[in-house]
Amino acid sequence: MSADHAPASELKRSDLARLTGCNLETIRYYENVGLVPDPPRTASGHRRYSTAHVERLNFVMRARDLGFTMEEIRGLLSLVDRGSHTCAEVERMGRHHLEVVRDKIRDLQVIETVLAQTIARCTGSDTPDCPLLDVLSAGQTKSE
Repeated sequence: MSADHAPASELKRSDLARLTGCNLETIRYYENVGLVPDPPRTASGHRRYSTAHVERLNFVMRARDLGFTMEEIRGLLSLVDRGSHTCAEVERMGRHHLEVVRDKIRDLQVIETVLAQTIARCTGSDTPDCPLLDVLSAGQTKSE
C-alpha cells in the first residue's frame, strides 16, 4: 500500500513531512520541544503518526507562519488540549500577538526610511567614501 493510501496511524515521519510540507528535521525539533507529541512506536521501534499528528503539525506551522513564538504556540496548544478554552482566551492571545506584529511593522518602517534615505545619498562612485558605511560606523540606533 502506498503512503498516499496508508492508514492514518501508519504514517512514517517522511509521510508526515510530505503531507504537511514540513522539513523532517523541523518535525523532529517540534517533537523534542513538545509541540508535537511523540508518536507511538511499532514493535520494531518505528514511529507511526496519525491524523492527529498531521493536524497538530499543521496548526504549529500555520501559527509559525503568522509569527507566533514557540511559547505563544505552546500557550495556544495548551488551551486546545485543555478542551475547555473560550474564544475570549484565544482572542486575548491573538490581540497581544497582533500588537507585537504591529510594533515590528513600525520598527521595519523606520528601518526602511533610514536605509532609503542613506542609500539615496550614496554616489555609486569608485571612491571608498560611502554614506551607508558612515551610518553603520556611527553606531546610531533608530531611537536616537
